[in-house]
Amino acid sequence: MARSPFSPAFWRSPLRGPWFTSVLGVVLLGGITVLFVTGLVSYAAYNPDLSPVNDHTQDKGILGFYLFAWPTHPVWLYRLNQGVHVTLGITLIPVLLAKLWSVVPRLFTLPPARSVAHALERISLLLLVGGGLFEFTTGVLNVQLDYVFPGSFYPLHFYGAWVFFTAFVVHAALKVPTAVRNLRRAREAGDVRETGDLLAPSPAAPTVSRRGAVGLVGGASLLLFGTTVGQSFDGLRQTALLAPRGGPEPGSGPGGFQINKTAGYAGISAAETSEEAWRLVVTGRTGTVRLSRADLLRLPLHSSALPIACVEGWATSDQWWRGVRLRDLAELVGHGDPPDVLVESLQRHGAFRRAALRANQVADPRSLLALQVNGEDLTPDHGYPARVIVPAAPGVLNTKWVARMAFGEL
Repeated sequence: MARSPFSPAFWRSPLRGPWFTSVLGVVLLGGITVLFVTGLVSYAAYNPDLSPVNDHTQDKGILGFYLFAWPTHPVWLYRLNQGVHVTLGITLIPVLLAKLWSVVPRLFTLPPARSVAHALERISLLLLVGGGLFEFTTGVLNVQLDYVFPGSFYPLHFYGAWVFFTAFVVHAALKVPTAVRNLRRAREAGDVRETGDLLAPSPAAPTVSRRGAVGLVGGASLLLFGTTVGQSFDGLRQTALLAPRGGPEPGSGPGGFQINKTAGYAGISAAETSEEAWRLVVTGRTGTVRLSRADLLRLPLHSSALPIACVEGWATSDQWWRGVRLRDLAELVGHGDPPDVLVESLQRHGAFRRAALRANQVADPRSLLALQVNGEDLTPDHGYPARVIVPAAPGVLNTKWVARMAFGEL
């Protein structure tokens, strides 16, 4: 028996072959394309041209091209995009692992390159394997809020996505015609008997057919889908066993809906949010005003039914928020036409203790500095004494424990 992976006889699984690899490749072709597009859309949702406030990716150059001003309609836009991105990414993990397993012998073929086309294929395969493992691993760790990797998730995932997708496009261009031919040939023949360099020269006895193996991979993907997708829907949240925002809602009452970080985690003390101590500082064209919570409650109040959706893929249903419109606060400091705004939190640490919103987000009548939710004052964990809530914006841009709002300073 061969002991070196560089020997073809080392690889004995009877499952490997062009048909098995082609089926998995076609699934990934569509799935990874959707992942990349929804990832770009998520990037646009942060309004990266408001950098360096919202976009912390260094030296991104042409890769950081700005897509468009993120809209506020429909209010569930980011919830849908990020739910698809995260849920699909987790669902595809068994397919990705099976695909990598099916082609791993090619990483050990000799000579390393027989032609320019073969060299390109080998390079794309190495980048594809490394980039795929990196993107899916960091994505899952981010969903679990487990940041064991060095550096910030945001730029690491951003750069990794471009490396991975570039290799994916090159590899797809080289292999899609072959995959289509393999699948067509198998369909016309009525079975999956085949020849090719992926077949083991001395295969071991089979314990499952190739179609059975595809079924096992599909079953694993369905299991991951069923235990993840519920984090985006209140009625299904208890089924999201693998998501940190799955399970029952955190408590009951008006404030009994999902949060990401508690006031205690953010270092927010009751003393600094008390009626006596807390003041909102609002700056703009005509100067600066300082408003207590009682002052804000005397301003015209409005209500909006809006969800919260986060980059990790979880979301709440619509909650009833009540507070002062952002455009009214802009007008209070001399801006008849709402400009961009920089919002700062009492939170002293964290990448998004400061966030910027575009003028179209400020101008939307549903965008509020919320003081209440579901008929009662905000809880400390939901941002008391005041938080921003904007339709269709990522959760991290809905700043909690707001201390300062600077209109037109970006």
